[in-house]
Amino acid sequence: MDQSARYSDLSLKEEDLIKGNKHILVAYKMKPKAGTGYLEAAAHFAAESSTGTNVEVSTTDDFTKGVDALVYMIDEANEDMRIAYPIELFDRNVTDGRFMLVSFLTLAIGNNQGMGDIEHAKMIDFYVPDRCIQMFDGPTVDISNLWRILGRPMKDGGYISGTIIKPKLGLRPEPFAQAAYQFWLGGDFIKNDEPQGNQVFCPLKKVLPLVYDSMKRAQDETGQAKIFSLNITADDHYEMCARADYGLEVFGPDADKLAFLVDGYVGGPGMVTTARRQYHCAGHGAVTSPSSKRGYTAFVLAKLTRLQGASGMHVGTMGYGKMEGEGDDKIIAYMIERDECQGPVYYQKWFGMKPTTPIISGGMNALRLPGFFENLGHGNVINTAGGGSYGHIDSPAAGAISLRQAYECWKAGADPIQWAKEHKEFARAFESFPKDADKLFPGWREKLGVHK
Repeated sequence: MDQSARYSDLSLKEEDLIKGNKHILVAYKMKPKAGTGYLEAAAHFAAESSTGTNVEVSTTDDFTKGVDALVYMIDEANEDMRIAYPIELFDRNVTDGRFMLVSFLTLAIGNNQGMGDIEHAKMIDFYVPDRCIQMFDGPTVDISNLWRILGRPMKDGGYISGTIIKPKLGLRPEPFAQAAYQFWLGGDFIKNDEPQGNQVFCPLKKVLPLVYDSMKRAQDETGQAKIFSLNITADDHYEMCARADYGLEVFGPDADKLAFLVDGYVGGPGMVTTARRQYHCAGHGAVTSPSSKRGYTAFVLAKLTRLQGASGMHVGTMGYGKMEGEGDDKIIAYMIERDECQGPVYYQKWFGMKPTTPIISGGMNALRLPGFFENLGHGNVINTAGGGSYGHIDSPAAGAISLRQAYECWKAGADPIQWAKEHKEFARAFESFPKDADKLFPGWREKLGVHK
């Protein structure tokens, strides 16, 4: 059944919809199955995303039609489909009337992913009006809170050197805590990896007191504050809160130095929101490969994460690490950290909502960081370098120091080879990661006097 007469209005102008402040706008890359017209498929998609069915039904009235999702723009050649969703369409909390991210996802990226007349449809951007921004939680804390704990300036406090204990599975409590201590002698921030939690060989109630002891010893030895991010991801929110409560109990007077890691992709919006409302959390997300033509992009996930209220989020390495990505991915970081930003389609204003901190992870080391910072344009990020720390030829502490020296090298606008001649840990990173050194700094051996 062709529903384009009801579920599309191509006379609507995007700028008017944005000024009206009454719609969430969503842009997709959509291709219909062969034999289905583009507008017909788009209208069916909008119907499935809102009030429609495959047949005319007796329950439809004029009010129902007033909350229809409407296709307002199509460009078949570029697979560009844009839909306006009235904000009245979305579910609200019974407890406080606030918006629910699960409702947005259910409509905008739910059943429509399995429609028989759609070859593929992937959300690439969405626009949230001021009224909706007001009614989402947003973060309670941001990177400035970490800078305060670390004794840094509250504005432009700079790079936070972090790591993930490697291997992420296989370490028993004592080796895990010792690895944490070794890194903290030079670095700032340690987090669990997502699979690390309460394995039988490394139970949470045994390892966490040892980790806290390592933190206290490292703080005493260095005179610097340290931060630990505990993975509390679980199927059940009672289990998640039990892990968080235990962590707060163990860290006691240093509880402000404990962050919570929630894998929002596997746990869903409910887990992130629960953690946000009960504690302060750093959200972690995963999304399908850029080659996928369904679901939504990493950029979309980043916007969703800020709305939910995660204080930090992995944004990849923008092509400078081991994961998929390109330099242009910096738009993901900009969207979650700035008060307004141009996305792939929509210009989004956040109207004062706190930022979400970019967390850079995946194959990074001191040699890759200067180029990364140059591409991003600043160093106000958390970087969790596992191999980049524990793979340093001297020690994990030296690895952590080399990371900070790389940031200072970029900030000073210095030549990395010259910088290495005056900074031992950074210089030894060249010998620790020779393949990267050969690729990024040809001739480094001769220039640094390394003959092996």
